[in-house]
Amino acid sequence: MSPNGQSFLLDPEKRTGPTRYAHARVVQPSTHNTIYISGIAAVSPDGTYEGVKDNGDGSFTVDVREQTAAVLRRIDNIIKGASNGKADLYNIVDSTVYILDMKTQYADMNAEWNKIWADRASAPTRATIGVRELPDPRFAVEIKATAIFEA
Repeated sequence: MSPNGQSFLLDPEKRTGPTRYAHARVVQPSTHNTIYISGIAAVSPDGTYEGVKDNGDGSFTVDVREQTAAVLRRIDNIIKGASNGKADLYNIVDSTVYILDMKTQYADMNAEWNKIWADRASAPTRATIGVRELPDPRFAVEIKATAIFEA
């Protein structure tokens, strides 16, 4: 079993294609600790923004792949710190991804996501939501997650 519980997929024999998420994850909460991770974006504690290129004219360009990778690294560090090194990204059971433009950004976000979770057996459940704006105009991606680890 994966460290984030057992994957459940409705009608797995009828599924085709590379679906990289489970419909549900089954965990035994009495033997696990739970970490609830706030929405995390690609800004470092020192105030720098990953995946943002300053165009020099007051505007900027955002790289969704780079931001997604940065957000996942930050979440990994949060989980490792909160669990005293007992857990990492693979302990995430549920997540919500917020992006600004589903048409132009979803594929790039999903490509970075799939670098971490190559199959649905280990991938957390996920909702991806297109939003009008995020807290800072330099953010293209924000991810909220819940992870579990053995007590």
